[in-house]
Amino acid sequence: MDENNQAVNMADHVLGFDPEQVERLPFKELLTKVGPGFILAGIQLGPGSLTTSAMIGAEYGYRLLWIMLPVLFMGTTFMLVTYRLSVFTGMPMLHSIRHYYGKAASGLVGGALFLACMFFTIGNISGLGAGMHLLFGIDWKLGALIVMAFVLFCYFSKDVYSKVEKCAMIALCFMTVAFLIVLVKAGGPDCGAVFQGLTEWRFPQGSLPTVIGFIGSSAALTTGIYGTYLSSEKKWNKQDLFNGAMLADTIAHIFAVVLISTLIIMVGAVVMYPVGGRISVPADLAEMMVPVLGDMAAPVMGVAVLAAAFSAIIGNTTRSMVLLSAGFNKPTSFQARNIQIGAVIVLAIGTAICFTYGKSPVQLIYFSNVATGIATPVAGIFVTLMIWRKDIFKGFKPPRALQICMTISYIFYLFVTGYALFQAVPNFIGSIAVLFS
Repeated sequence: MDENNQAVNMADHVLGFDPEQVERLPFKELLTKVGPGFILAGIQLGPGSLTTSAMIGAEYGYRLLWIMLPVLFMGTTFMLVTYRLSVFTGMPMLHSIRHYYGKAASGLVGGALFLACMFFTIGNISGLGAGMHLLFGIDWKLGALIVMAFVLFCYFSKDVYSKVEKCAMIALCFMTVAFLIVLVKAGGPDCGAVFQGLTEWRFPQGSLPTVIGFIGSSAALTTGIYGTYLSSEKKWNKQDLFNGAMLADTIAHIFAVVLISTLIIMVGAVVMYPVGGRISVPADLAEMMVPVLGDMAAPVMGVAVLAAAFSAIIGNTTRSMVLLSAGFNKPTSFQARNIQIGAVIVLAIGTAICFTYGKSPVQLIYFSNVATGIATPVAGIFVTLMIWRKDIFKGFKPPRALQICMTISYIFYLFVTGYALFQAVPNFIGSIAVLFS
């Protein structure tokens, strides 16, 4: 038997089919397969990400646009690696970690992912209140409670996945259109400054903590790991790795994250940076639109922040429980009772912390962004080890490019998270202490 026939037999044994015989799906069919990427983008582009993006543009102009390049590189790498491992192991990522490295490893990773998502929920609750305040002028805490009542309804309704996917798509579309209109009406970006911002890699004085917080939330490994569980809700199969479906979903996700974040940075650079404007809370995002939209700035920005926070919170609270349950080998379906009840508990705890802390402070949002990245060093070591395992890809050509990209991304992320926590934790503890002084 020649090597080619051996490879085909191995593929049939591991995958159940020969990958080379899988035809690429036409564009229309690919569109029906895309979905998890939109949910993941909706979760990432919450009020914390919007606020941080606006801060970058308002305080540093175009000079930090280059950070979208490592976000693009790492975000794509994490999703492609986790999707490939899930297909070749026949299991979503936390179940794969449990299989290869044991119960303790999967429990540790599941717990770390849960805590990271828990912190992110706090920022989303703040965003819900900010959006309602901008729209209706009501107290931000009351506004957050009103929206969370609807979130609870969604938790216990049927076909939750479909609802989350639609909410995420609507939120992403609205944010894209809103910021694009503002950017165009403000005169558009300075093309020369944009090129300079993309090519000159440097940190303006005082920018490093903000940059690291942004990268930590915009290119987290949590996204790819959760994607392997969303894929089961979307009913993907192993052939979708080879027919273009998973690649298309990855592109849709990272394109949405990079496009919207870049638009917000540019709006901040065009509108706020020339006049020395600053962003301190999500509600301040409306100030970016006043020169262009006038009295309509608050309601338009209110809808954008509310849409971002709603799609993020409904996806993130569910994500936190799915990943925790997966770590301890419990049911992970959106309709499972442990997921629904757990999501309510996460929401209640997040609300208590957010309301105790104060009025939507940017320090809380920034720390939430940083905290979402703490799981990547924990989960990343196992994912990096797995992508280099020979037994997983036995009989196949090793994915050398992905192996190298994953290793580079993980090492870089160790530095990112370490420095961000070094900066954020003392500031956060200090601001908490003020509450009780």
